[in-house]
Amino acid sequence: MVTIEERVNALGTTADRMEAVKTIGLFLAELEHGNIRAATRDEDGIWHAQGWVKEGILAAFRFGVPAEFASGALSFIDKDTIPVRRFHPQDGVRIVPGGSSIRRGAFIAKGVVMMPPAFVNVGAYVDEDTMIDSHALVGSCAQIGKRVHLSAAAQIGGVLEPIGNVPVIIEDDVVVGGNAGIYEGTIVRTRAVIGAGVVLTGSTPVYDLVRGQIYRRTAEHPLEIPYGAVVVPGSRPMKGAFAEQHQLHIASPMIVKYRDEKTDSATALEEALR
Repeated sequence: MVTIEERVNALGTTADRMEAVKTIGLFLAELEHGNIRAATRDEDGIWHAQGWVKEGILAAFRFGVPAEFASGALSFIDKDTIPVRRFHPQDGVRIVPGGSSIRRGAFIAKGVVMMPPAFVNVGAYVDEDTMIDSHALVGSCAQIGKRVHLSAAAQIGGVLEPIGNVPVIIEDDVVVGGNAGIYEGTIVRTRAVIGAGVVLTGSTPVYDLVRGQIYRRTAEHPLEIPYGAVVVPGSRPMKGAFAEQHQLHIASPMIVKYRDEKTDSATALEEALR
């Protein structure tokens, strides 16, 4: 029996659009059921990109043709291979009216709440009881854990290319504050709190004031925020005569504490809202 991975890998050599679209439909259904993921975590807690899954998503774009999708008085133009997902009450997902959309090929687990407007892109994985607040984005292939709160206007980038790069990972019980941005394969470990307005990218150094360490992305490893870390916006002075003359600073996220009972009580409103 031919596996879905083998069928996806064969898309690189086929010119038959009808057969390709059939394979892509089966592939997206497997993503939606959570049977395959764009990234997986091993027993040592290390995340690995699944290159063939990303290749399948890219094939969905490649074989798709522009098509119109209507929703009431509104219409949209997108690739016909990746329409918007539809849900039913038995799916156990709450999508509040007001302009949100979830693309095909995204896994949305039971108990997820999505406030309007928000967007979840193809290949994303959103686990149980996560809250996606208004104006929040979950990028392509991003992996979101259980009981995560993505606050209003939080931006979770995804990584579709390069194929071998791990996408943004948000593990279980993480709180991401309003207007925060997490991009370029950053990994946020379980129970961390990302304060409002914090921006984390592949080139962002994060200063740990508790442990006296600096966390950066390296050639071998992405930027990683430790378990339970509480990250807030900060700044540090820039070097050079001009910068010193004008007292210029550059944004530098800082870990000011690790999560404790006081932090948990400050985030307890999440459970009450549910």
